[in-house]
Amino acid sequence: MRVRIGIDLGGSKIEIIALERDGSTLARRRIPTPAGDYEATVEAIAALVNAVETELRRSATVGVGTPGAIDAATGLLKNSNSTVLNGKPLHRDLEARIGRELKLSNDANCLALSEAIDGAGKEADVIFAAILGTGVGGGIAVNRRVIAGRNKIAGEWGHNPLPWMTADEQPRRRCCCGKQACIETFLSGPALAAEFTAVTGRAMRPEAIAKAAETGDAEAIAAIQRYEERLGRALAHVVNVIDPDVIVLGGGLSNIAGLYASVPRLMRPYVFSEPVDLRIVPALHGDSSGVRGAAMLW
Repeated sequence: MRVRIGIDLGGSKIEIIALERDGSTLARRRIPTPAGDYEATVEAIAALVNAVETELRRSATVGVGTPGAIDAATGLLKNSNSTVLNGKPLHRDLEARIGRELKLSNDANCLALSEAIDGAGKEADVIFAAILGTGVGGGIAVNRRVIAGRNKIAGEWGHNPLPWMTADEQPRRRCCCGKQACIETFLSGPALAAEFTAVTGRAMRPEAIAKAAETGDAEAIAAIQRYEERLGRALAHVVNVIDPDVIVLGGGLSNIAGLYASVPRLMRPYVFSEPVDLRIVPALHGDSSGVRGAAMLW
């Protein structure tokens, strides 16, 4: 029986995992994503697949999770925050390069699938999985099946405007999608870092801001509090539309421990229900949940 390989194609790293049919991990590794180079990205993925199959001496099915979605009419990738991928026949090129059929899905859909099957949402009927990282994505799973939608954009909350914007959140920020004030421009890692620098004059990576807040840095605490409040509003909007049993958070910013106590409280005034019966939890499989979900596409 063939191994299941999953690939998580992110803006900063490419991760591969090989799963046995029982879900146990046989191999796993990460490499940096070739910045701004589409052809090198395709080659890097093919090389990873070849290396893992050679190491295991077994052939494999291959699933790929990536930001964006394949346009059904053209076969080209669309809506990726890794803009070098947009307009490219990624699915076809990868199949040609590795010499077999593969399955490709949105990275947040892969997160939702993994967490619905054997993760933090395995007991839930409806889960919303949100990626808080280089970009902001979302996926929906109902009864352990991903809902992709007719246009393959179901769950893309990151490209709706931040709801209930305040006066100090103007002027509106321009997103990679070309529109203004998208949730992604407030809740992605680069957005958090950019605003922190604009407000304080200090350049820090998102994880460093979170760590500084934990150690009592007043400016970092204020930045994280702004982030949590905006996240509460943004997720309340999702709850008002799909009313999930559980929201699972993935991506680097999901490691901010305080989110899970503060965001349920902060979202309450904006949810059209009283009380609000909902769990917000980190992905059980951590930042490797999406790559597991990619393997589980088969």
